[in-house]
Amino acid sequence: MSKVCIITDSTAYIPADLLQKYKIHVAPQVLIWGDETFRDGVDIMPAEFYARLENSKIMPSTSQVTPGTFQEMFAELIDQDCQILAVLLSPSLSGTVASAMQARGMFSNVDVEIVESNSTAMALGFQVLAAAKAALEGCSLDECKALAEKACQHTGVVFAVDTLEFLHRGGRIGGGSRFLGTALNIKPILEVVNGHVEAIERVRTRKKSLTRLMELTEERIAGRKPVHLAVLHANAEAEAKELIDQCSARFDASELFFTEVSPVIGTHAGPGTVGLAFIAGM
Repeated sequence: MSKVCIITDSTAYIPADLLQKYKIHVAPQVLIWGDETFRDGVDIMPAEFYARLENSKIMPSTSQVTPGTFQEMFAELIDQDCQILAVLLSPSLSGTVASAMQARGMFSNVDVEIVESNSTAMALGFQVLAAAKAALEGCSLDECKALAEKACQHTGVVFAVDTLEFLHRGGRIGGGSRFLGTALNIKPILEVVNGHVEAIERVRTRKKSLTRLMELTEERIAGRKPVHLAVLHANAEAEAKELIDQCSARFDASELFFTEVSPVIGTHAGPGTVGLAFIAGM
């Protein structure tokens, strides 16, 4: 019987030990910086990216995983007698799903299923982990896909940014124009809603933004158990560590992860971003 192999993209930034434990394959997004092209999380890592961003006169741009990359990954796994489930970044934020579908069309009579996560960051990562754990336990491709789709309804991510300029410049934000040009000490709070990044409110000071992230997450969880959380940050380690300490005291979480924002997402969210992702009730 064929085994089920799980693919996601690099915006999930699942911790490396979990990628290895659950045998998850990662398709790197693409970062373009002047004449240079980097594979997200392969050729350039977060620390290097943010250090370079601080001093660069040229701003980077991004591109989705290419169909060719997916074709190579699919072919390698098919040769290993795998059925494939790809759980990927929201189509509203990237053309990654379209690339995967194009690559799937290059094969005939193969079992390749694609799930649109309608999210990113560890909200996507938690969906991937749900499917990967099931695959490791011997569940079928259909069962793994159903679990990923169910997990989509149980996940969410909220985050605070230093400025909306990065998201605005990249066209990755909806309903947030009213927050542009605000005072420096105003921290916009955003959420991925139905696959779109939406600015939902703004607060004063970084400390208040961290508290608000926890309050919003608690509202979204609505008492469901178990709860798994992930704190994420883009070159804001000190604030993220403060948030993870507060979450540890506030939530009865089964798991609490600390993750860095990948260069491709960091290009759009901007340095200083801190967020909180969850899966609850499954």
